[in-house]
Amino acid sequence: MNDEMVLTQSAGGIAVKVAAVLGWFALILQLYLILMSRWQAGKGLLGGVDIFFSYFTVLTNILVALVLTCAATSGDSALRRFFLKPSVQGGVAAAIVLVGLAYSLLLRNTWNPQGLQWVADELLHDVMPVLFVIYWWFCVPKGTLQWRDLWPWLLYPLVYFIYALVRGYFVGSYPYPFIEVDQLGYPQVFINALMVLVAFVVISLLVVALDRWKGKR
Repeated sequence: MNDEMVLTQSAGGIAVKVAAVLGWFALILQLYLILMSRWQAGKGLLGGVDIFFSYFTVLTNILVALVLTCAATSGDSALRRFFLKPSVQGGVAAAIVLVGLAYSLLLRNTWNPQGLQWVADELLHDVMPVLFVIYWWFCVPKGTLQWRDLWPWLLYPLVYFIYALVRGYFVGSYPYPFIEVDQLGYPQVFINALMVLVAFVVISLLVVALDRWKGKR
């Protein structure tokens, strides 16, 4: 029995390491594709970096990769302890689920990526959300989340929305069609953002409920 448990833990550790590497690979691939596109168009590469960090998908996948990296490595640091807190990992789980659902419901039919862009697209929007949910379910201690954890989690999409609007105002470009102020106007953009925020609240409540349910078993 002990040998079986050791084998299971070893396999789980390898799986987390593979997931972490895959997460960073997807991010690096997406950055490369953006920069290459800018270079081929004769545009500045710094603008490509700005575009890369303007996406909620990218920022959330960075959080996912950081959590998985901390889980896959050893050591003791304030950063590692922070990202391995169940409350932090629960918030990241809610955010990456939002990424997957929002893309499938709102954005998937708006474009048709090909080649390496399709690979990056699938990894960031489909593969990593599924892998992180599996990791969260099996590897993160359960029974510690509280309903009030929802409030700090909400800060992330709220701050991002403000950042996206401010950035868009100055550069004249928005990362997602449902927040394009120049096309939709502020009233409709705020309504769209509110709907996304409500979806995030529902997902977050489900994450807390599942955590508490599994913690009681």
